[in-house]
Amino acid sequence: MNSDISTGLRIHRITLLCQLQDLGRSGYQGFGVNKSGAMDPYSLRLANILAGNPQATACLEFALAGAIFEVTADSMIIAFVGDFPVKINGIIQAANASHFLQSGDRLEIGAATGGIHGYLAVSGGFAAKPQLGSCATHLRTGLGGFGLPMTAGSILPVKARQALPGLGHYLPASFARKSSLCIRAVRGPQADHFSPEGMDNFFNNAFRVRRNSDRMGYRLGGNPIEMTGDGNIISEPVLPGNVQVPAGGEPIVLMADCGTVGGYPKIATVISVDLGQMAQFAPGTEFIFDEVSVQESQELLREQEQRLDEFARSVPRN
Repeated sequence: MNSDISTGLRIHRITLLCQLQDLGRSGYQGFGVNKSGAMDPYSLRLANILAGNPQATACLEFALAGAIFEVTADSMIIAFVGDFPVKINGIIQAANASHFLQSGDRLEIGAATGGIHGYLAVSGGFAAKPQLGSCATHLRTGLGGFGLPMTAGSILPVKARQALPGLGHYLPASFARKSSLCIRAVRGPQADHFSPEGMDNFFNNAFRVRRNSDRMGYRLGGNPIEMTGDGNIISEPVLPGNVQVPAGGEPIVLMADCGTVGGYPKIATVISVDLGQMAQFAPGTEFIFDEVSVQESQELLREQEQRLDEFARSVPRN
């Protein structure tokens, strides 16, 4: 059944850190439009699988803070993935699981207790109009989202007014995010811009996520990386996961809302299967980089995709 603007989740409390995100908009970087999308695509995909949706369906992304909603649809299945407490009608429920809700039910997502990003999927998906092929919110340009202020009293519309009741699905323990403080990366295209000591420093010493990190990039504190030049290159395309090193020597890991070009040398690139894990780090987290080969990173990605596909086949689709 088609949705209307009164069918969905009425907001009782929310923050600007909650945004509608999917897997991002592709094919427009050449026009200066960044990819955006989920900070932790792996967790977004798991939430959609639990809700019975296609894996790329737009979800609500939470960062640090939670929100409170009231169901205005007749019924729906919700799934939440993340280290946030979940309550339904005041009763604590399992996170990393799906739940059947009915009209009038109250859904409360608390503040993060571990990883800082969580994802809420609804059966059938939210009713938002794609812009440039994606619903991903990019606040700086006004792209994506619902096209309305996400403030108390407004309703986030969903596509389906009703959902069939059924048993909840739980995320198997083997799919939970590992609490590893080791982030794997491959050498970057400008690795020769750094001294041997600088490269050794990058892959063998701890860094700390600075408080001025955001969706554009995670700024890292630690021992400055020694370069062999002035720290500048001719601007060239960049992607999430690239690790740039400005002249000051402190790395910046580009994240989901990064620009499309950059003029700082790239010492490394965080592999795609670990970038979402890094996105879960709170400011102040200390971690190390571990060097892997391109071949190893590709094999890890193939393994992840195979496991996700197997899990998706085990959960009924809506």
